Amino acid sequence: MGCHCQPLRGQQKIKKGKLMENLETNDESTELLLSLTADVVAAYVGNNSIRAGELPVLIAEVHAAFKRHVEREEAPVVVEKPKPAVNPKKSVHDDYIVCLEDGKKFKSLKRHLVTHYNMTPEQYREKWDLDPNYPMVAPNYAAARSRLAKKMGLGRKPKDA
Repeated sequence: MGCHCQPLRGQQKIKKGKLMENLETNDESTELLLSLTADVVAAYVGNNSIRAGELPVLIAEVHAAFKRHVEREEAPVVVEKPKPAVNPKKSVHDDYIVCLEDGKKFKSLKRHLVTHYNMTPEQYREKWDLDPNYPMVAPNYAAARSRLAKKMGLGRKPKDA
């Protein structure tokens, strides 16, 4: 016959004590696991009929579930470094720069990075471990823009009248 009663607080403490003997208990996380286990088991027993012989199995299963969850969260996450679409050393050409994210060719990379990857040039350089002076504009395009700006007189101080 099953029991349908709320365990007494004293009984909970005894159960916690017995569990503590069987488990490695030197840190706060283990104590928290035991407390959570006791709370869940107490709530379950308070609302469900269970045979006395099934109680240790229930306690062990609940504790194991909490422990698996904690171990999964504490496990070191190995993040694989992303692989560029092309070798960074071969990404800068005279007439274009190859995006390391997707392998596409551009005269100017900045706008593509912002619109497609929401990434600044600094974030891009950091992600791919590039030199801070890594260009965002193809060398020939930069030279052509520079010549055009100089031809238009940009960058010069105005002549005194």
